[in-house]
Amino acid sequence: MAGNKKKKITKAERLKQLQEEEERRLREEEEARLKYEKEELERLEMQRIEQEKWRQLEKKDLERRNEELEELYLLEGCFPEAEKLKRETRLLSQWKHYIQCDGSPDPSIAQEMNTFISLWKEETNESFEEVVKKSKLVLNLIRKLKLILLETPLCDLQNKNIIQYQESILQLQELLHLKFNVATEILLRQASTLADLDSGNMEKIIRDENVTLYVWANLKKNPRYRSIRFSKTEVGFEIPRILATSNIAVRLLHTHYDHVSPLQTVLTPPNEEYTTSVTEIFQDEVKNLENAVSKEDRKESEPQESGSKLIDEEEIKVEEQGDIEVQMSSEEESEALKGELEMRLFSETVSAAHLLLIENATEKPDIFEDNEVDLCQFTTLGGVYHIDILELPPQYKPVKGWMIVEILKEGLQKFKYPPENIDEYDPENVFPPIEITLEVHENVIFFEDPMVVRWDAEGKHWRTDGISSVYYRQEERLITFCLETFGPVTLIQDTHINMPYQSWELRPLDVNEVLLTVTTVFTEIQIQIKENLCMLSSIKLRNKKAHFSILEGKWMTLFSFIIALKEAGLNIFPTTLSHFYVAINNKVPLVEMKAYRQMALLSSAFAFSWSKWNLRCNSTKVIFKVKEHLTKERTENPNWALIMFSGDRAQALKINEESETFSEALKEETEFHSTLYHMVKDFASGEAMEKTRSSNCQFLDAVCQMLLSTRLLSYS
Repeated sequence: MAGNKKKKITKAERLKQLQEEEERRLREEEEARLKYEKEELERLEMQRIEQEKWRQLEKKDLERRNEELEELYLLEGCFPEAEKLKRETRLLSQWKHYIQCDGSPDPSIAQEMNTFISLWKEETNESFEEVVKKSKLVLNLIRKLKLILLETPLCDLQNKNIIQYQESILQLQELLHLKFNVATEILLRQASTLADLDSGNMEKIIRDENVTLYVWANLKKNPRYRSIRFSKTEVGFEIPRILATSNIAVRLLHTHYDHVSPLQTVLTPPNEEYTTSVTEIFQDEVKNLENAVSKEDRKESEPQESGSKLIDEEEIKVEEQGDIEVQMSSEEESEALKGELEMRLFSETVSAAHLLLIENATEKPDIFEDNEVDLCQFTTLGGVYHIDILELPPQYKPVKGWMIVEILKEGLQKFKYPPENIDEYDPENVFPPIEITLEVHENVIFFEDPMVVRWDAEGKHWRTDGISSVYYRQEERLITFCLETFGPVTLIQDTHINMPYQSWELRPLDVNEVLLTVTTVFTEIQIQIKENLCMLSSIKLRNKKAHFSILEGKWMTLFSFIIALKEAGLNIFPTTLSHFYVAINNKVPLVEMKAYRQMALLSSAFAFSWSKWNLRCNSTKVIFKVKEHLTKERTENPNWALIMFSGDRAQALKINEESETFSEALKEETEFHSTLYHMVKDFASGEAMEKTRSSNCQFLDAVCQMLLSTRLLSYS
C-alpha cells in the first residue's frame, strides 16, 4: 500500500523543473529569432538580387530602346504607305468613272450631283417600276457618298466636304421618296382597271431587292370587307368600318434601307488651330532645311583667292562642272530630307487618325424625352415600313376611245386617321388602332424579339408610344402589332447586344490572310481578312446551329463590310459613345492603339487571343495571349505566352490562364522590351519573323483597322 503512494515533488525539484522550462523557452525563442533573421536576410538578399536583376533589365532595355523604337517606326511605315495607296485608288476610281462616260454623276463632285438631281426632278409620269429601276443608281450614289465619309482619312476630309456630301445624301433621299409617292399616285389612278375580279378591289405587290410595295385600293367600299391579306403572303391589316366604307387606299412601302433616321455624325478632322500649327511647324522645318542647304552651297561656290590670276579655260570648265555636281547633290539631299520630313508628318497624321477612332466621347448625348428612342443605344434593322392611308385619286375614264383622268394639283393626299377633330361620338364610326402584320427582312438577325417604333415627323425622332399588342413569330419571321397613327415604322434592336465579347482570337491562315473569331453571348462570328478585303466566314448562334447569311462568302472592302454587318444585325463595332452603354474595362486609347498596330504587324505568323487577366489589370495596361502559328489549320497547342503591354513596355508574365491569383511578376529567363514587336521577337523563330516582314502593307492596314473597329482589348 505504501509503495503505491505517489511520490511528492520536492521544492528543489520543482524549482529545477521550472528553470529547465524557462531555459527551453529561451532556447526556442533564440532559435526562432535566429531562423527569422536568417529568413529575413535571405529574403532581403533575394529582393536585392531581384532588384539588381530588374535594374540590369531596365538598363538593357534603355540601351536598346532607341534602336527598337526606330525599327518599329520603320515597320509602321506600312500604315501611311497603305493610306497613300488608298488615296491613289480613290483618284484612279474617279478617273475611271470620268472616262467611262456612262451618264452617272461622280458623287464627290457637287456640280455633277446638282445636275443629276435637277434633271431627275424634271422627269415626270414615271411608273413605279421605272422609279425602282432608277433607285438602284440613286442608292448606289448614296452608298458611295457614305463610304467616302468613312474611308477618306481625316487629313483629306474638310468640313466643307462633309457638309457637301451630307447635303447630297439628304437631297437624294428626299427626291427618291418623292418619286415613289408620285409613282404611287400614278398607279392608284389605274386602280379601277387593275381591280380584282373576286373582291372588286385593287391589290398590287411589286418586289425588288431594295423595295417592296403593297398597295390596296378600296373600290367596292363593302363595310363587311375589313380583313385584308395580300395574296400568297401573310402581310395584311384589319381595318375598322369607317375605313371600309371610305374612298381610300392603303400603301405599305417597305424600303430595305433607312432614309428616315438622321444621318450619323462623322468624326471631324482635328481643329483648324491644330492643323495650322502642324503645318507651320512643317513649313518652318522645311524652310530651315532649305536655308542651311543654300548657305552650304554659297560657301562652296565662293571663289577662292589664289596667287595667280591667270586660270586656264579647262580649269574653269572643270570647276563649273564640279559646282553643278555639288549643287545637284545638294538639291537631291534637300529633296530627300524634305521627303523624309513629309513622310514623318504624314505618319503622325495617320497615327492621330487611328487614335481618334478609339477615343471615347466625354459627354453622353442630350437627355431624351419620354418614349423617344436613343439611336446611340438602339439600331434600326430591316429597313423602314412606310404605312399610309391615302385618299384614292380620281380614276381613268374611257371617253370615245380616250382615257381621261382628273389630275389633282396637290398630288397624293393622306387620309387623316383618326381625324383631328371629332365633333360627336358615333358608335359606328370609331377609330380604333389598326392591326397590321408585316414580314421581317430575311437577311436581318434579331437575337431578341424586335421592338416596333414609329417616326415622329415633328420631333424628327423615333418613338415607342402609339404601338400596342406586339407579337413576334420568329419561325415565320412575322410581326403583328396595333398602330394608332400612320406613318413610317421600323424595328429596332439594342446596338450593343453582342457586347462585351466573351472571347476572341486572331489566327493567321497564310501570308496576308488571317481569321478573326469573336464570341459573344448570342453568337460566334468568324471574319476572314485577305489582302485588303474582308469576308464573313461563318456565324454560329447560341443554340450551336450554323446560321446562313447572304453576306457569307462575299469579299468586301473593310468599311463596306462593317456597314453590311451592322445592317444585318451583327454589330461588333463600338462607337465613341458605346462606353456609356456597356460595362467594360476601358483601356487608355494610346495604349490600345499601339497594341493593335503591333498586333497587326505580327498577324501573319502569330496568333493572339483573349485573356481573363485583361479585366484584372488597370486601364493603362492590356493583357492577351500570343503564340507562334505557322500552319493554316488550328492547332491545340496550349503553349500560349501571356503578354502584358503598357504602350512603352512589354513583358511576359509568370502566371497563366489557370493561375488562381493575378501577379505582374516577370516570367523566368525573359526580358522586357520597349515594344510588343520586339518582345514577341525574343521567342519567335526566324521563319515566323521572315513571314511577318513579307506581309503586304494593305493587309496590315486592314487588320489594324479591323482591330481598331472592334476594340477587342476594351470590349471583352
